[in-house]
Amino acid sequence: MAESAGSVMLARSAMNRAATEGQRPPGRPVRGARRISAVLAGLAASTRHELLTFDDPVASADCAIPEPFLELAVACMRAAAERAGEVRRIVPRHALPRLEDGPPVPGRARLAEAIPFKMILVDRAVAAVPLDLELLYNGLLLIRDPVVVHALVRTHHLSWAAAEDPAYVRPRPSPSREPPPQLRPVLEALVSGVTDETAAARLGMSARTYSRRVGELMAALGTTSRFRAGAEAARRGWL
Repeated sequence: MAESAGSVMLARSAMNRAATEGQRPPGRPVRGARRISAVLAGLAASTRHELLTFDDPVASADCAIPEPFLELAVACMRAAAERAGEVRRIVPRHALPRLEDGPPVPGRARLAEAIPFKMILVDRAVAAVPLDLELLYNGLLLIRDPVVVHALVRTHHLSWAAAEDPAYVRPRPSPSREPPPQLRPVLEALVSGVTDETAAARLGMSARTYSRRVGELMAALGTTSRFRAGAEAARRGWL
């Protein structure tokens, strides 16, 4: 796991370093639903040998993303998977029900506790990563820099080796319909949008204690993202 985390840091630092040092940019930012759709269609059409993805099928469930865009994105990725000889898809554990109930996608899938970011990587030559690391609809970075692409391939391979085959994952108990009592005030503060300093003061906690409680809350929700924490809490009925 330490090696996998190190590879994630390598991929991120490679992109940041190229951008901040004025070198050739590692990728081209693409914004706007029409342009993003064209890029996804192009990736699907160009796929020949291998498709590697980090994907979270439930990440966009509570986001105001137009249905036609979602349908196009799914169709493009399915077309790419059908063209590729090797397909490896890594999804977070909480997406297992969607993986089982959704339409079958060619290739193999494995489960991880969490994915580092969403990613589409075609033929070890070009990758698409969301600009916010969460949703392609908000913009993507189209990466062709071989150093960064190699780092992303390595990240995926290490994550794949540590992930689990869905066929061997035991069902987990259904999550509680209520958050732990000591974390409910923290959840309410988190979704209210106030700063950590303001939330800590309102709750009579030190900044360090509040930060620790936020970490406990996200662990209970099975995510490392505050954005996803709110969505997951809503899905569980905690709000």
